[in-house]
Parts: sequence; structure tokens; C-alpha cells
Amino acid sequence: MTTIGFIGSGHIGSQVARKAIENGYDVVLSNSRGPATLQDLVAELGEHARAATREEAAAAADVAVVSIPFKAIADVPVDQLAGKIVLDTNNYYWERDGHVADLDDGTSTVTAQLQAHLPESRVAKAFNAIASAQITSDGLPAGTDGRRALVTASDHADAADFVVKLYDEFGFDTINLGPLSESWRVERDRPAYGMVGDVAAITEALARAQRTL
Repeated sequence: MTTIGFIGSGHIGSQVARKAIENGYDVVLSNSRGPATLQDLVAELGEHARAATREEAAAAADVAVVSIPFKAIADVPVDQLAGKIVLDTNNYYWERDGHVADLDDGTSTVTAQLQAHLPESRVAKAFNAIASAQITSDGLPAGTDGRRALVTASDHADAADFVVKLYDEFGFDTINLGPLSESWRVERDRPAYGMVGDVAAITEALARAQRTL
């Protein structure tokens, strides 16, 4: 059974964990406050969930989900995630995270920053442009007319393929933007950010995105 390790188990992380359990994954949860603060969530999720430190969750993971404030990416364990697929749900809010010049001037992307921090991991963008509650409420069976589409991007094909698989299991279609250099199209304040729509609608919104705001 595949184990998904969570670096951050807040609004997005906990919802992804719920759907992961529903779809047959084991989960190991962590946050910045310690395993004891996650016991209620572990009790809710049941026998296929446990709480751990960030380092322990990263080490236990076959695939990891990073869902923390962007300003905290330096705290993401590096050695324990080497060689692994890592899903990045993060968004850049300069009001919270402080200004990052490469993001402000459009020469980098949020997920490329995490990839740089994790040079031996295979990072893919995932779940950054959906409200947390909608992760467990908006999924529909494959082939359903109007099925909601979510976006991914990665410099590693197997990482993007895993996101496609996970999205489908959770009830969503996928638009793959290709490399991380294109992932700005679904970042904060772009037309597709938070948008509810099918593949055609989201594709059109992505095409309207401007590189700098």
C-alpha cells in the first residue's frame, strides 16, 4: 500500500489526507506543532493514519505532500525526500510570506522554488487552486459531463503522472501545463486560480494568464 506523507496537515493537507484514506492510501501526518496536536485528525481518519514529526513523515512517505506557508519551505526535510515524488500545494502571499524578488518579477514560480530546495526530489504542483472544502465535495466519476479540472505541472513526467492518477481517484480531470516554468499560469490572482470549471473552461482561463501582475 502506498504511503503519503504530509508536511503540513492544515486545511489543504487534511482534506487531501481524507480523500487519500478513502482511496486506499496510508497517510503519515505532520505539522509544525508536533504529533500530539494531530491526534484528533488521526482518530477521525482511522487505522490507516498516524502522526509523526516532519522528518518521520518524509522518511515514511512513498509520495509526499507539502502544504505549508510558502515562507516555511526551508523547513521541508531534504534528505528524507530525496528520490521521491513531492506534491506542492503552496501559494505565495507576499503579505504573509514576505517579498521574494524572483516571484515578484516573474522569473521563478512557487513550485520551482520548492524544487530548488529539494534538488533530488521530483516535485509537481497539485491542489493549489482549489478551496480546501472542495477537495472532498467536488469530485465526480470519470466521464461525467462538466467534471471539474485541476492543474498540475512538473519537470518530471512520473510526478505529473502521479498527480493525474490522484486527481482522477479524487474525482477530477487534469490539465498538465508541462514544466514548472509554466506553473505560474495557475498561481494566485491568475484567471484559473480558484476557478471551478471543466477542462475546456480552465484551459481557456490558463491561456488568458499574464506573466506578471
